[in-house]
Amino acid sequence: MRGLTMKDSNIKLLIMDVDGTLTDGKVYMSEHGELFKAFDIKDGLGIHNILPASGITPVIITGRRSNILKLRCDEIGIKYLYQGVSDKTGTLDSLLSELALDYSNCAYIGDDINDLSCMRKVALVGCPADAVRDVISISDFVSSKNGGCGAVRDFIEWLVE
Repeated sequence: MRGLTMKDSNIKLLIMDVDGTLTDGKVYMSEHGELFKAFDIKDGLGIHNILPASGITPVIITGRRSNILKLRCDEIGIKYLYQGVSDKTGTLDSLLSELALDYSNCAYIGDDINDLSCMRKVALVGCPADAVRDVISISDFVSSKNGGCGAVRDFIEWLVE
C-alpha cells in the first residue's frame, strides 16, 4: 500500500472497472448471450449522489461490452462509459486530454491485472477485498467488501472523508 490519502490529492475523476469491482465478477450467460449482471444499490447511490456532491465525476472503463451496463450507467448518471477497451491507459489518456486533467486528478478502483497499467499512474488506488494480489499490493485503500458487494461505495466514502 502506498499510504496516500484524499487529503494529499485533488481528485476530479473516479475511474471504475466493472466486472469484479461494480459486480461480483460472475458473467451469467445463456446461448443468446449475457443474461444479467448484479449491481449493489449502495454503490449506485454513492456514484449518483456522493461523487457529484464532492465534485468528482464517475468514469467507467471496462474490457467487456454490455447493454446491461449501459442501462445501469444511464440510471445512475455515468456520462463517461468506455466499453470493449483493451488499452485502458490509452482510453484514460484520451479522456484526460479532452478534460484538460492529468493523472494526479484521478482515483481508480479495480480488481485485476488489466487494471494495473492505469492504477500505477493515478493519484489514489482502491480495490475490493477479493482483488488479485498484485492489485491489493499497490492499493491505497482495500475495501473490506468484495466486488459487487459495496466495495465501490466503501472507496467513495473513504475518498470524500
